[in-house]
Amino acid sequence: MRKIIQARSPQFLRLAALFLVVVLGLVLRRFGYAADLPFTVIKYGGSALWGAMVYLLVALFVARLLPAAIAVTALFIAISVELFRLYHTPWLDAFRLTTAGALLLGRVFSLWNMLAYAIGIAAACAFDPARWTALRPR
Repeated sequence: MRKIIQARSPQFLRLAALFLVVVLGLVLRRFGYAADLPFTVIKYGGSALWGAMVYLLVALFVARLLPAAIAVTALFIAISVELFRLYHTPWLDAFRLTTAGALLLGRVFSLWNMLAYAIGIAAACAFDPARWTALRPR
């Protein structure tokens, strides 16, 4: 009987990495100032982790794509979400004021966030478990 996700499969490792990235992002957001980290590390480190999360989510859903194609797709999604911050309606602005809305959509448009997303996506692509398991001899 074949397991759906084996413990060493690229998809399992991507899922584990996704969990780690989400936890790191939440810890950075919650304890970054208490740890005396600079504002730029907290703000843009969180954005880079958000970009890595988008890469890993895309990788989980379209596992057969090459890592570079996953990265381009993730960057498109991340930039689209950032541009979506320019659109305002009362219900959307009310959602953005919630914790979930702030974490998922953000509140304020920033070109710097796009750069941070690209850095996070590039890092996630570079360390993608699918890339490393494909290179490992069998």
